[in-house]
Amino acid sequence: MKTFWPVFKRELCSYFITPIAYVFTMLLLVLSGISTFYLGDFYQRNQADLQPFFDCLPWLFALLLPTLAMRMWSIERQTGSIELLMCLAVGTAEAVVAKFLAAWVVSAIALAMTFPLVITVNYLGVPDNGVILCGYLASWLLAGSCLAIGGCLSALTKNPLIAYLTAMVLCLAFMVCGTPVLLDALRGWASLPWLDGVASLSFLTHFEGLCRGVLDPQDLLYFISQLVAWLAATVIAVELKKAV
Repeated sequence: MKTFWPVFKRELCSYFITPIAYVFTMLLLVLSGISTFYLGDFYQRNQADLQPFFDCLPWLFALLLPTLAMRMWSIERQTGSIELLMCLAVGTAEAVVAKFLAAWVVSAIALAMTFPLVITVNYLGVPDNGVILCGYLASWLLAGSCLAIGGCLSALTKNPLIAYLTAMVLCLAFMVCGTPVLLDALRGWASLPWLDGVASLSFLTHFEGLCRGVLDPQDLLYFISQLVAWLAATVIAVELKKAV
């Protein structure tokens, strides 16, 4: 832990020294506000909930969160500072987790900045705040999964732009694999177990379950498994690429 905290603090501070955290937060707030109030017809629905907000959030995460993750390791490899980092008696797993948690904290801060929406919906009606809290938990877990994917792909390339684009595409793929459009396209030649397997991989399937206020252990286990699997893959990628 003596080596974990310096890396975590260094990485967290780097997000706020540069404009990345501020631009990410601003874009998330602006785009989520537009999506909630205009595209989601927040007022016209006459329902005291944040369903329009949580409906748009996964797609915004797929587009915006890779901007936080793309520099995790690609910049370290591009500038050669990865050798210096590994010379500080920091284990690869510690460095991977520290960098990931720093980005996850930034995403949590950005999510917390949307709290005026909670105040608004409570002012306008009597919502189920327990469901809203579950929605925020689901959003944070989804953000962690997207960041873990982005961090892994960042470790595989020295180019942050390539890391961003590949992470965005993969996150979108995890979003759409459970949508009716894709499942209907596969229904003609894939068997039912295969369709169920594809649907179970979808971020949206598990995210929407949690947003309904049901803390299903399967949904929680899915996101935890995503985090562990992608962080483990990142450790392997860093070990393979740090000397390249």
